[in-house]
Amino acid sequence: MANINYDNLTELVDSYKKYFIDKYSIEIYKWKAVKHFQNHWNTNADDFKGMLMQALDKTDNLLRSINNFPKGMLKEFCEMDSDKVRDMFINLYDENKELSFRMNSFMNGADELLKIWGKGKNHYQNYNAITTYLWLRYPDKYYIYKYSCAKALAKKLNASFVPKKGITADGIIELFRMYDEIASFLRKDSDIRTMLDSVLTEDCYHDDELRTTVVDFAYFAELVSRYGQALKIEKTMKAENNNRGEDGQCRYWWLCANPRIWSMSGWVVGEEQDYTLYNAGGNKRRVFQNFLDAKVGDKVICYETNPTKQITGLATVSKESDGKRIYFKKEKTLTSPIDFSVIKSEPELTGMEFLVNPNGSFFHLTKDEYVTLLGLIYEENDNPLNGSPIEKYMEKDFLSDVYMSEDDLNALQHLVQTKKNVILQGAPGVGKTFCARRLAWLMMKQKDDSRVAFIQFHQNYSYEDFVMGYKPEGNTFVLRNGLFYKLCMNAANNPGRDYFFIIDEINRGNLSKIFGELLMLIENGHRGEKLTLAYKDEKFSVPENLYIIGMMNTADRSLALIDYALRRRFSFFEMRPGFDTAGFKAYQKSKNNATFDALVQMIKDLNREIAADDSLGVGFEIGHSYLCTEKTDIDRWMKSVVKYDIIPLLQEYWFDNRQQVKKWADKLNGIFND
Repeated sequence: MANINYDNLTELVDSYKKYFIDKYSIEIYKWKAVKHFQNHWNTNADDFKGMLMQALDKTDNLLRSINNFPKGMLKEFCEMDSDKVRDMFINLYDENKELSFRMNSFMNGADELLKIWGKGKNHYQNYNAITTYLWLRYPDKYYIYKYSCAKALAKKLNASFVPKKGITADGIIELFRMYDEIASFLRKDSDIRTMLDSVLTEDCYHDDELRTTVVDFAYFAELVSRYGQALKIEKTMKAENNNRGEDGQCRYWWLCANPRIWSMSGWVVGEEQDYTLYNAGGNKRRVFQNFLDAKVGDKVICYETNPTKQITGLATVSKESDGKRIYFKKEKTLTSPIDFSVIKSEPELTGMEFLVNPNGSFFHLTKDEYVTLLGLIYEENDNPLNGSPIEKYMEKDFLSDVYMSEDDLNALQHLVQTKKNVILQGAPGVGKTFCARRLAWLMMKQKDDSRVAFIQFHQNYSYEDFVMGYKPEGNTFVLRNGLFYKLCMNAANNPGRDYFFIIDEINRGNLSKIFGELLMLIENGHRGEKLTLAYKDEKFSVPENLYIIGMMNTADRSLALIDYALRRRFSFFEMRPGFDTAGFKAYQKSKNNATFDALVQMIKDLNREIAADDSLGVGFEIGHSYLCTEKTDIDRWMKSVVKYDIIPLLQEYWFDNRQQVKKWADKLNGIFND
């Protein structure tokens, strides 16, 4: 199953239902397109081109857009070799073959036909078009892949997989797994089916599996994302108009520089940076007149030229040129830089001065070009749910959620604030993971997950995953920033706000391998110090306002020896079962169940024996979270916890003492027989 946020999904579905009722007359063409295709598709038609064009007759909005003509190219190819196109579709629709093979084969067939056609450079048979053909033929199994829709939906749901441009066939399949999960969620919502039945006409596909509804739902997520971007851009532009230069006008510029200028640590947000108007050879930089024309308050797109061509930040002209230098103040470092390939593919940017003649440093931007670039930036650097109010989270909320004493909480908060790197250790079921996220919320005083990153270490986790490294994209490799690097940039961009990096199973990773040269920089005494990154000529530091919270099970026999690097740089906080805390006692009282009370007391007795066992100790006690998962039938649930969670754990603890396991199994089961 995909890792998605179901709270966000529920909220988005509720918004979608309201939107659909208002806009169904516009969007219903999707269901009509499927039904029309189903009614007219005939692989064995004598006139294959005529049949194909008729079957695709209702798909104009799906298979035609600005600078994208997959349907038109199919027509051209059919006129040239209709049987070849027929074979491509027969192979694509052969469900006995692997999906990734079929999609790539279709694309390869289009490549061959394009070479023969010889009149253009693009056949437009990309994954968007190919998945559309699959969806039209098998609407109860497939979905349309559209990059902007898929990315917007994945980001809204905080999904573990967010598609990138240059996605592979395997990436499409992974995305479809997430779509399957969403479809399953929608099928459980009776309002969705009722809503569809009220508007779908006889010329519409009934959509039993709600695959087409998921396609429409993804489109809705993109609309929500665009609206959030539009609001941000509008707010940005208003702020810039209120901060115009001395002549009352705000101009827009594009500045090319090396990473030492644009890097997060080389030039932090709010600092001023000068840039010479003459290169090392004493020659004027191009476009020299642009440097002279720039005024205080003008806006600048920060573009990095080497080793990766990408937009990495936003800046403002802070001092006008004196003929030798110009000064900029950095406003934002991008968490997700915008690659040159993305910039180049935007139709609105084709006339941009930099793209027309890239030889130079300082280029003019029109207002429309600047707005388009802001749209790309906000698209990649947005919060999961734009505009959603952030709920406050205070100490009383933490103590109600996490069964910890007030004294322990105060000690833990102090430890995090002073050490900056803390590991929560304890027995299974004491709620370490549950506690870590809520501890971050408490220290931020709000449930702001945009400032919290969560990962799990394992033996194969690497520096390339964590900090940065080259990742495959299409037929090449692209330098990508890791999650830790991105959160550090966010923290550096917002020095007045705290950020938290949460690492589950921290002792399972090779810290020296994962952190690399940054292992020293996470220490409290070395925060803010700069080192050069392994993959990039960039000075990097770990900000003061970034906190690292790790978790580890003390009952894990395979990890008896803890890396010394871990011991040196982290403080360790022992979490114990919280059966005697005020929070758990209130929870227990709310159950009002004598059997539950007896089970709690029995586990407390069991824990005393585990703690007294020299081969075990307090790190192996049974945690309270085992008794915090009940939803409906409490008696059935308690029996299930004892049978499938607690007794198997005891069998592992006392693997060489069957009599001890039997004694406690009989005691625990006896609670339900009294």
